[in-house]
Amino acid sequence: MTPLVAAAVLAAAVTHAGWNAIAHAIKDQLVAFTLIGGGAAVLGALIAPFVPLPAAGAWPYLIASALLHVGYQALLMRSFSLGDFGQMYPIARGTAPLVVTVAAVFLVDERLNGWQLGGVVFASAGLVGVALWGILPPGRRKSAGPGSRPHWPAILAALATGLSIAAYTVVDGLGVRASGTPVGYIAWLMILEGILIPAYAAYSRRGALLGQLRPYAARGLLGAALSMAAYGLILWAQTRAPLAPVAALRESSIIVGAAIGAVFFKERFGAPRIAAAALMVVGIGLMLRAG
Repeated sequence: MTPLVAAAVLAAAVTHAGWNAIAHAIKDQLVAFTLIGGGAAVLGALIAPFVPLPAAGAWPYLIASALLHVGYQALLMRSFSLGDFGQMYPIARGTAPLVVTVAAVFLVDERLNGWQLGGVVFASAGLVGVALWGILPPGRRKSAGPGSRPHWPAILAALATGLSIAAYTVVDGLGVRASGTPVGYIAWLMILEGILIPAYAAYSRRGALLGQLRPYAARGLLGAALSMAAYGLILWAQTRAPLAPVAALRESSIIVGAAIGAVFFKERFGAPRIAAAALMVVGIGLMLRAG
């Protein structure tokens, strides 16, 4: 992994945590993801005429990825409605790299050296394990101590979100390599995935939707731009480096997410999340040592 690729992935990590925080801050999650998905679809439609069309072999991956992304967004909405941002985000993002590592070995015959495998395992297993501490139901988050029982529906929703991330990461890693045009691939992916949730919102909310969208339009469109930039950088990086190290390094967004949760959402940071951040830094160091 070259320094340029590493810098692109780290920039994607920051922008990804940013758009997720914007989505979490909008209490009506269907409104949030309608604006972010719809805005990204519009941006994709503006870019698509000026870039090459993805090769024919990439379209099955594009369609599969669009469906996986919609499932991911639905699970992410559920996670954000059940738990704190600073805990749901680490679990969801930390689950994916280990799954991607195994899938990449079996599906695209990637071989990881000891440093890369150690970095992936150290960062992912440590962060997921520590992030499970203190996931609490909404009514008990402020007063509960470290011995409180976890809120398992929130944990399961976040874990399922992580599995969906792993699935679309592998599909898009294969698809963007088959497309011949990373920018064209991301533009069409945003179009395909971005129309489904807004279409459902328009059907379910009917005449009330526009009024519900208006107060959050600026934030939602900013989230859409950050979302597209984040994933575009990742797809480009996947054409320049193996899937598993890219997928793991992008999870440095967990550190940003934990900080956002503490600073902007006034969530407890605490020793477990500090330990999680330290483990992530060690994992990143191991993966960069491999490059």
